[in-house]
Amino acid sequence: MTAPVIGVLALQGDVREHVAALAGAGADARPVRRPAELDAVDGLVIPGGESTTISKLADIFEMREPIDKRIAGGMPVYGSCAGMIMLAAEVLDGRPDQRGFAGIEMTVRRNAFGRQVDSFEAPVEIAGVEGEPFHAIFIRAPWVERVGAGVEVLGRVTDDGSSSLRGVRRAELESSLGPAGGRIVAVRQGHLMATSFHPELTGDLRLHRYFVDLVRAAA
Repeated sequence: MTAPVIGVLALQGDVREHVAALAGAGADARPVRRPAELDAVDGLVIPGGESTTISKLADIFEMREPIDKRIAGGMPVYGSCAGMIMLAAEVLDGRPDQRGFAGIEMTVRRNAFGRQVDSFEAPVEIAGVEGEPFHAIFIRAPWVERVGAGVEVLGRVTDDGSSSLRGVRRAELESSLGPAGGRIVAVRQGHLMATSFHPELTGDLRLHRYFVDLVRAAA
């Protein structure tokens, strides 16, 4: 089976880590920073980093319009942390001049979990990913405050990952877990997916395999 070619937007952020994880998950992974390089890939990862910087560099490297066109044409894209912000239709607490690709019908709050010193780790069950809860690393992470009708919620923050969140009210979760309890941290809308956390830093390749399979299916 031919390995799908998946690019990592190499403007800023965890590019090397995503390339390594994608390669481990069975993809032909390569950095992408020019439109011609984007033309050669079947899917794209927008890595964690600084969303305002990625937004500015997307314009400087003339990548915004080509990525918009590829998203509209059905290219699978996965955004982690800052990448989630870049894929959101609406961003709260962002800079006025910040622009993303607005592919997923969701509202995210930038730096919602706090600043760098408030970074934390938590187990997250991911729908469609078998095995134990994912050990998620949150670094100045956003969370999702609203999703549209076409968006599937793949994961929320839980206490120990052992219990399902279906039917559990937000108030009950916040009472036991604090303001992070029950927050949406993983979503998918068709060929687009996003997480608040950084799977590329864990050594757990399951989410990258999930995305590689998504790219294969689209191809």
